[in-house]
Amino acid sequence: MTDPNTAKASKTHGNIIPALHYDDAKAAIEFLCRAFGFEKHAIYQNEDGIVEHAELVLGNGMIMLGQARDSTYGKLTRRPNDIGGVTQSIYIIVPDADLHYAHAVAASTEIVMPLEEQDYGGKVYSARDPEGHIWSFGTYDPFG
Repeated sequence: MTDPNTAKASKTHGNIIPALHYDDAKAAIEFLCRAFGFEKHAIYQNEDGIVEHAELVLGNGMIMLGQARDSTYGKLTRRPNDIGGVTQSIYIIVPDADLHYAHAVAASTEIVMPLEEQDYGGKVYSARDPEGHIWSFGTYDPFG
């Protein structure tokens, strides 16, 4: 019998997908696509045009996001600007950190840690999105 805690998800690129809430999900989607190169995979809006759920892809990875709201799940989460910082960040492997960094800088992204070689291998930089989430992009790949 396969251990359900270690079994791989079938028919998927990855089985861990970060999910974020934004005060302005539409603006976040546009920023993430423009500054970091994400592509829109799916966007679901309610009748008022509020983004209920969105899926953005970069390479073979995905993030999900939506509008912050006063729902059961929404009451469990806080955005960085609510608490004055972050409790987690997202690291994304990119094939060319120099090129990705230059693209983010050209998009006037707030860089919080400049592109640097790491002692453990690869290059990485970190940036803050307009609502305070921290994103790190680098060439270090722990899988190989």
